Amino acid sequence: MPLYEHVFLARQDVTAQQVETMVETYKGVIEAGGGTVEKIESWGVKSLAYRIKKNRKAHFTLLNISAPPAALAEMERQMQISEDVLRFMTIRVEQLEAEPSAMMQKRDRDDRKDRDRGDRPRRRDDDFGGDRGDRGDRPERNFGGEN
Repeated sequence: MPLYEHVFLARQDVTAQQVETMVETYKGVIEAGGGTVEKIESWGVKSLAYRIKKNRKAHFTLLNISAPPAALAEMERQMQISEDVLRFMTIRVEQLEAEPSAMMQKRDRDDRKDRDRGDRPRRRDDDFGGDRGDRGDRPERNFGGEN
């Protein structure tokens, strides 16, 4: 059976629970067509490179699918009808990856960066933008060669 990676973008104003419901609906379509959904990854709400249907952010979700082409076509048809799905893309692959996708690995690296960085010196307010004291009067400027 052919293997696919499918990513879809849902509008930002739908809740995470509604996105999960959408995933379960599409999973049911695939299973009814004789296929299986091997892996589901929710990448969360991310900013878009440009506005899509007046949205600047979207819920990103990845599905690894093993299904006949007819089942995949039916799922894509239902996504086209849905107002909550902004975009989707399906790519046929030779084999499905068992480990987390690059997006999930990136999220793990970002989480590690958020940890406490130890005893770093704090920046004082007067280092940047603080009061510079009285600088006196400005010298007169000479414009146009006047002496």
